Amino acid sequence: MFKKDQQQERDLFESERNFRLLVEGVADYALYMLDPTGVVTSWNIGGQRIKGYSPTEIIGQHFSRFYTEVDRANGKPVRALRIACEQGRYEEDGWRVRKDGTFFWASVVIDPIYEDGELIGFAKITRDITERREAQLKLEQMHQQLAESQKLDALGQLTGGVAHDFNNLLMIISGSVHTLKKAVGDDPKSQRALSAIEGATKRGASLTSQLLTFARRQSVNPQAVDVAERIDAVREVLDAAVGSAVTLQFDVAKGVWPIMVDVAEFETALVNLVVNARDAMTGGVIRISAHNDTPGGDGAGDFVAISVEDTGTGIAPDILNKIFDPFFTTKPIGKGTGLGLSQVHGFAHQAGGTVKVASELGKGTRITILLPRKEAAPAAEHVNAVETGGSGTVLLVEDNPEVATVSTGLLEQLGYTVRRVANAEAALREVELDGIDLVFSDIVMPGKMDGLGLARHLKAVRPGLPILLTSGYSDAALNVRGDFPILRKPYEIHELSRAIAKLPR
Repeated sequence: MFKKDQQQERDLFESERNFRLLVEGVADYALYMLDPTGVVTSWNIGGQRIKGYSPTEIIGQHFSRFYTEVDRANGKPVRALRIACEQGRYEEDGWRVRKDGTFFWASVVIDPIYEDGELIGFAKITRDITERREAQLKLEQMHQQLAESQKLDALGQLTGGVAHDFNNLLMIISGSVHTLKKAVGDDPKSQRALSAIEGATKRGASLTSQLLTFARRQSVNPQAVDVAERIDAVREVLDAAVGSAVTLQFDVAKGVWPIMVDVAEFETALVNLVVNARDAMTGGVIRISAHNDTPGGDGAGDFVAISVEDTGTGIAPDILNKIFDPFFTTKPIGKGTGLGLSQVHGFAHQAGGTVKVASELGKGTRITILLPRKEAAPAAEHVNAVETGGSGTVLLVEDNPEVATVSTGLLEQLGYTVRRVANAEAALREVELDGIDLVFSDIVMPGKMDGLGLARHLKAVRPGLPILLTSGYSDAALNVRGDFPILRKPYEIHELSRAIAKLPR
């Protein structure tokens, strides 16, 4: 019997020894014991690896030292032990502190240990899950960015479709106003009324242009642009826009690379950013800067960064992800359309770049447009004189009858004879009859061939025939890439005359 008891004691000792070696040898988990008051009574190699304490440094110390100062002040360590006793287990994820003062995100479990019904301490398991948490946060951020991108794309499709139809209406209104101005003569009341209509039409065209840029469906004419030169060109406009209470500062680095953008859209984006910054302040400083940026450092991703920074109120975190949404505005009714920043967003992405926002409440906001570097230097622009009187026959290719009527009237006022067809197939037949001196075609048309396809076919079979394209909205226009000049709808007679005058003959 005595030998049997000795054997049981040896087996128990060996079992306890093996268990102790197992616990002490676990490196990925901090496994240790606490007495009923929370004092550390045992320590394993995992605790030393994760928290930085050796057994001699931590055994006999209260486990609350692993908590942040805020958690200790709020009584969280004591509360954790109480919950473990009341509910039989305590489990949470939260910040913990290492010996060197650095923080890590921990998964914590505390189990009460009883013997003969009496609490003798706690078993505590801690795991460092900082990397897992960071990976999860990045995944959530990617999902959020994807959702935002999908939302913006859906809004872009909606606004682009609305703007397409609206531009045709504006084309009819603006063209008709020009005709009526000549018809009513010098009657002051009629001229004032027509001027009011003309002003409203221009405002509508501006809003539609902003919508189309946000939707990335604006028919743009990209060209190599000297950034410093273009910023300097709009300084007077910017000064007038901000008023006397705001100081404009410019910081354009020397040797800023050229970029490939639509000049009008670039200047509009810059004005929109400055006006938006002005509205965020009652007074202060707006700093406009431009510099070269090479994120990768290898020349493969060269960008020009154009920033507008204000000293205003900043943007609240809960609305930061909404500022590029069309029609979203925090301004009072009548003070803003909610299209300024959406135009900036659309312009930057259509140009192959992006927009970054940094904002802090009470300290201001910095919005940066990153645009790809253009290798070739901007070529000098040769502007032909505006043609005051035209001659010859223009083939007008336009499927919308009302727009065709207006365009015909404008061309005839410029002195041209006009033949009008409704689609590309009819245009090809008309060109075969000869007698056509110029083709003026809409891009979006019904049928197997759109205006761009027509232009490319004519360039192949009639290389000397001047071709001018027009569009207020077109995904196809993005593929033109400078092959053919594009006149935006709605256009006025002087714009049409200038565009024709620039055509190669």
